[in-house]
Parts: sequence; structure tokens; C-alpha cells
Amino acid sequence: MKTGGQLVVEALVANGVKRISCVPGESYLAVLDALYDSDVEVVVCRQEGGAAMMADAWGRLTGEPGICMVTRGPGATNASAGLHVARQDSVPMILFIGQVQREAREREAFQEIEYRRAFTEVAKWVGEIDDPARIPEFVTRAFAVATSGRPGPVVLTLPEDMLTQSAEAPAARAYQPVESHPGTGQIARLAELLSSAKRPIAILGGTRWSAEAAAGLKSFAERWHLPVGCSFRRQMLFDHLHPNYAGDVGIGINPALAGEIREADLILLIGGRFSEMPSSGYTLIDVPYPRQTLVHVHPDPGELGRVYRPDLAIAASPQDFVAALSGLTPAAEPSWSARTREMHAAYLKWSTPPEKGPGDVQMGPIVNWLEANTGPETIFTNGAGNYATWLHRFHRFRRYGTQAAPASGSMGYGLPAAVAAKHLHPDREVICFAGDGCFLMHGQEFATAVRYGLPLIVLVINNNIYGTIRMHQEREYPGRVSATDLTNPDFAALARAYGGHGETVARTEEFADAFLRARESGKPAIIEVKLDPEAITPTRTLSEIRKG
Repeated sequence: MKTGGQLVVEALVANGVKRISCVPGESYLAVLDALYDSDVEVVVCRQEGGAAMMADAWGRLTGEPGICMVTRGPGATNASAGLHVARQDSVPMILFIGQVQREAREREAFQEIEYRRAFTEVAKWVGEIDDPARIPEFVTRAFAVATSGRPGPVVLTLPEDMLTQSAEAPAARAYQPVESHPGTGQIARLAELLSSAKRPIAILGGTRWSAEAAAGLKSFAERWHLPVGCSFRRQMLFDHLHPNYAGDVGIGINPALAGEIREADLILLIGGRFSEMPSSGYTLIDVPYPRQTLVHVHPDPGELGRVYRPDLAIAASPQDFVAALSGLTPAAEPSWSARTREMHAAYLKWSTPPEKGPGDVQMGPIVNWLEANTGPETIFTNGAGNYATWLHRFHRFRRYGTQAAPASGSMGYGLPAAVAAKHLHPDREVICFAGDGCFLMHGQEFATAVRYGLPLIVLVINNNIYGTIRMHQEREYPGRVSATDLTNPDFAALARAYGGHGETVARTEEFADAFLRARESGKPAIIEVKLDPEAITPTRTLSEIRKG
């Protein structure tokens, strides 16, 4: 006989869990007690949204479900921000929520929420375990659901009294991933479409990739001289300095690349859904019938034809699809080889940052310095805001597994993601880009980095405004500033108050030494970069936007 809390932990261990993020709560004390006797590392966070985003980043970088535990009511609703990120970004994650005791259900007991009604929109499955004997069944199913088809978050609620009840239960077993493979006829049809194309392009996105799959896709692109773009915030899927790389397909897309996608006669979309942001508001491909011949590869059949009607739909994960391409070779050098080279040259020009801009801090030279002084294995994280343009447009990702950023556009994601990334890869440098507004969404997780001795580096790009909203405000309502100004702390002093290292950069030439001191400190560090509000985008000032 074992308690429900012990059975939950045994099921997690059986499914390979090594680390969870949490904010503790009295509703699941029995699980915390069982974790005391296990080898599972418990990362104690400062807010449930941050804990959930750490779990998302773990799932994003490993392909295995990130595990988060929170208490009922406000703990669960705080965590919902991380659920939304994982759902829109197709990231495997499991959120365990302590629930009120069973006898009090449906009475609006203290902090009670009906989670099936509350979270069905942002989770693949929401379940409640009423019987401790069924814990192995529910937990193993949660892992399978989170990772199969289109990955995503699962929510399991745990009534407090169920966790203290003892029961006999079968020993938990590890879940078995559900794989899907393309048919030989589909691969043959793809070869026919490629052979007859004149202006093809591949666009990579989604999840369920691996380093091996990314390498296999690169070999395939090389054989076919195929131009390759990466979907919004999936840039790590292809080496940006490879001659076949055409650029990122997302917010602020290179107009030349957008034109190439619109004029393509064949689009090979692998892994992604090509949702609103990568599709430039659904303008690059017509809905529901694309002008281009569309080959859509996705692990979830429910996504194939959901928005775009493909000419060839292949239900397969990127990893299994790429494995099937290994023998696919063109009969002769494709006619579009020169076009591929031209597209890469256009990308290089587009991704070269400007050297000048308003104010005393120029982000272009700072980005160039980072490119020259960080290794290709460095992991970059970010949340949402105009500041992120400097990273996703101008940083040239070289390797798989070096990016954790929310395609859903959620603010506050970068710091929790950096904590998870540094926990996962303590031997690699982790750099978080954050705006001043974005950072203070989950800035308290800097304390988590200090607690666990994680020497990540946070660049807080501080312009004292909610920059993206101000940009839109000045465009739509010129000169009528409302609710977009911010008052901020001294971020370098804040870092030191937490026990970390702090630096302030007020002039471009101060950045290099500040970064090197932060790196050499061996502590979690914040570098506050004071950016002029006029430098709202790399190419247009706030005044220019205001004037139209």
C-alpha cells in the first residue's frame, strides 16, 4: 500500500522525470513529501507563471514533457500563462494542480476551480484523479497525450485527500511515444513534385525535431539545392550561415523572402502550422486553397487541411519524415540552384544590423559584438517586445537546441526559460534578452537563478516604455500617449540585491567590458542597456512612426 503522493512520484520516476519546477502549496503536500525520498530535483520558483514557463522551456529544449506543480485556485490561474505558451507553441508539458478535497467538490470550496471548464482551451487534456489506484494509468496517459501528434500541455488535478489515501496500484511503466511514418507512395509523390518545380522552398517549424532530424534535413536541402526558411522563433532548426538558408519567416519578414514565398510554385512545410505570425497574417499562402503547390508535413492529422488544403498531406513527425528523405536524390542538379544562392545573399544583407541609430546606445554594434564573442552552442532566450527584433532578425543561429522563445508572443518568458536552459545545460552559456516591461513580468525568477547558482546573463533593454504597444499607439493615435510609459528600478542594483551581478550600459562602448565582467563574475547577472525610446525599431524611429 502506498499513498497517492508516493504513487504520483513513482509514476514520474518511471517516466524518466529528473526535474520539476514548482511553487509549493498545502494542497499537494503529500507529493512534496514523497519527492523528499526521490532523486527528482525540485526547482522552487517564485511565481507559478514562471514555474510553468520553465517547464515549457524544458519540454521545448528536450522534447520530453516539462513537469510543473502548483497549488489550486490562484496558483493554477497564475500558471495558465505557461499553459497558453505550451499550447500555441506545441510544446509537451504536464501541469499538476493540487485540488480541493473530494467531499467538498462543487461547493465552491476554498480556492476551488473546475479545471476542465477553465483550462480545456489551453490544454490537450484536463483530467482529475479521484482514485489513487488509477494514478499510474492517468500519469502515463498524460505523458502519451503531451507528446503524441501535435505536442502540447496536459493538466492533471490531484484532490488533496486522494493524495493522502493509501491504495494498491500496478507499478507504473514508461510511456511509449506514438510515432507516425510517411508512406513510400507519399515520398515518391514528393520527389515528382520537386522534380517538376521551378521555384520551390522549404519552411521548417513546429516541434518534434531533434539534432539528428535537423542534420538530416540539411543534407536533403544540400542534395536538392533547396532554399530553406525557418518559421517564427524556430530559427535554430537550420544553420543561418549555410548557403541554403533563406531567412526567418515571421514578424517583420524580409520583404524579398516574402516575395519569394508568394511566387514559389512549391512549398514544403515541415512540422509547423503556418499560423498567423509566420504567415504574415495569412497573406503568404491563400486560405483555404494556396496558389502554390503545398506539401504539408505535420505529426497531427487534425492539422492537415485545418487551415490550408495541401496538395500532398503527410501525417508524420519531422524526425520520421526526414528519415524517409535519406534516399531521395535529384536526377540532375536542380534548375533553381542560383536562386537559392541569391536568397541566402539577401538573407545575409537583411540580417546585418545597422551601425547607427538615435541615442547613446546603438544596438547594432552590441549585436555584432555578441556575434563575435559568443559560441555557436550559446542558448538565447527571450520573451516578447520590440527589443526581440535585435535577436531574432540579427542573431545568426548555427545549431539545434540554442533557442527558447515563445511563438505565442508571451511577455515574461525569457528569464524563466533561461533558468531552465541553464539547469539543463550548465556547461553552456545562456543569454536572455528582455525588455524592461517583459523582464518585470517574471523578474522575480532571478532569485531562482541565484538560489541554484545558475550564472546566466540577462540583457534588459530598457527604454522605459511598453515599446511594441507604444509603436502601434503612435501609428494609430499619433501623439496621444496613454498607458504605455513605465517607471523602472535600477536593474543593476536589483541584480545585486538578489545576490547576483549587475551592470549598467549607458553608452555603446561600455557594453563589451560590462558583458565580460558579468561573464567572469560566475553569478547570475543583469546588464541594463539604456536604450533611447526613439530607437523603437532597427530602421524607424518613434517620431517617424508618429508622423506616418
